[in-house]
Amino acid sequence: MKILVTGGAGYIGSHVLRALTRAGFDPVALDDMSFGVSKRLGDTPLVQMDLASAGAKNELVRIFKDQEITGVIHLAARKSVAESVAQPEYYYQQNVGAMLNLLAAMQEAGVMNLVFSSSAATYGAPAEAKVSEDYVCQPINPYGETKLIGEWMVANAVKAWGLNGVCLRYFNVAGAGYDDLGDTSVANLIPIAIHAYKNKTPVQVFGTDWPTPDGSCVRDYIHVADLAEAHISALNYLKEKNREELVFNVGTGKGSSVLEVLAALSQVVGEEVQVNHANRRPGDPAALSADVAKIASVLGWQAKHNLLEIVESAYRASLN
Repeated sequence: MKILVTGGAGYIGSHVLRALTRAGFDPVALDDMSFGVSKRLGDTPLVQMDLASAGAKNELVRIFKDQEITGVIHLAARKSVAESVAQPEYYYQQNVGAMLNLLAAMQEAGVMNLVFSSSAATYGAPAEAKVSEDYVCQPINPYGETKLIGEWMVANAVKAWGLNGVCLRYFNVAGAGYDDLGDTSVANLIPIAIHAYKNKTPVQVFGTDWPTPDGSCVRDYIHVADLAEAHISALNYLKEKNREELVFNVGTGKGSSVLEVLAALSQVVGEEVQVNHANRRPGDPAALSADVAKIASVLGWQAKHNLLEIVESAYRASLN
């Protein structure tokens, strides 16, 4: 199968490209390069375009036909929660608009296989510490809303014109499968902590009085290499004739607290990481991790890497 990976020059996308190649697929990357890094692509061909632009649908149809694309892994999206709150219209235009163009082009070109990158942000701030795919989604920011709308669009395309679709709800992606594919953004806890340590500044811990074992927030951290393999499992699932499931959580099923993450970083670097205790942030759930029973039973996928391996690989890649 020849697979188009949107957002292929990004942090997650570049890992997916390498996983596809190892699994015998023929990937093509599509990226607007606003955050992509060309050296991550290796020998994978790049199509540079903005999926949300006015002419994207017709251009995609041409690409699908010229490149003989048989499936799409759709990763490209704007993904800053804070930015989505400040610029909701932009997030709807970019994330929902891009999905609209993509699905319309797939239908016209007869490309029937899609793996959609969704997010645990679709759950919002659930009352349960561990959530299954059946939990009622109530996103609390425009970013999460755009991901949930994307899932609805996939589900409707499945019903309306027979799309073979799967939605993967990512939990907290971190680490590096290769030293040259580290996360260059400083937007999530592990890269933030590494950046702070390297700059000799304390890491902000927002709240130490949460109802968790050590008082800090708990999240489910998934190694990016494990996440990439989940996409391979999803593509293989699309080949099956009798598919009943559309949405899968992608996590480890085990939560780690902020202080546990910082302790792991301290172990990796061989000295205590400085911490600054701050007030809670509004909207943060105390604990959130994935119920991964469905993806294990249906796709036969499970995470292989633990927290220490995630942190160690992220730190090593940051030195590259």
